[in-house]
Amino acid sequence: MAKTLKRAAAFTALGRALMSGARGGPSMGTRLAALPRMLKATAKGQYDGGMRVALMAAATAYVISPIDAVPEAFLWVFGLVDDAVAVTWLAGTMLAETERFLEWERATKPAVVR
Repeated sequence: MAKTLKRAAAFTALGRALMSGARGGPSMGTRLAALPRMLKATAKGQYDGGMRVALMAAATAYVISPIDAVPEAFLWVFGLVDDAVAVTWLAGTMLAETERFLEWERATKPAVVR
């Protein structure tokens, strides 16, 4: 029973984070909209997230590549564990890095005077 309640609480927290941003943070829509700007600023050398962006790209390529099908073909469930770890790391890193980028963006933008 306790395991079911923990799972329900985890899904509730995830749903809240996806809809409105956890702990007052940016919403998922804001984070996803920031990704192209983050990539552009990183490519121009303005934002210092180059290594993290490269690691996120590598994790994405690993999960969607046909090479990743080899462990699943031979090890079934155990082969899926590496995907779960990669996707979990990728999601957490994406959340942390987009929040960091949005804070950097706010700090570097000049204040709008009315």
